[in-house]
Amino acid sequence: MALAELGAVVLDCPDPGALAAFYAEVLGGTVEGEGDWVDLKPPGGPALAFQAAPGFVAPRWPAPGHSQQFHLDLTVEDLDAAEAGVLALGAKPLDTGDRTRTFRVYADPAGHPFCLCAC
Repeated sequence: MALAELGAVVLDCPDPGALAAFYAEVLGGTVEGEGDWVDLKPPGGPALAFQAAPGFVAPRWPAPGHSQQFHLDLTVEDLDAAEAGVLALGAKPLDTGDRTRTFRVYADPAGHPFCLCAC
């Protein structure tokens, strides 16, 4: 029996509204709140929350001497189309050169790594 249920994944960032808007364009859903805490409620998945973090420092990837803390795996049907979409929204490619793999790694506008993964 589980002791708890996942309520949200919370990302620290310099601008919660902007990062919530980025992920709303990627995942869909509704953005709620403003200021230091903003929630994104995507369809069919757990909520993502974005929390203002004074002095935020983006994860470094890849950096063996520094942990990336976590990353999101986002499942997509068409890697090329999804890649074009996230790049247009402001994502930065981190590891996308090997086009034979079933995943590609990007950074969101605040620098958090995420993967687009073929389903």
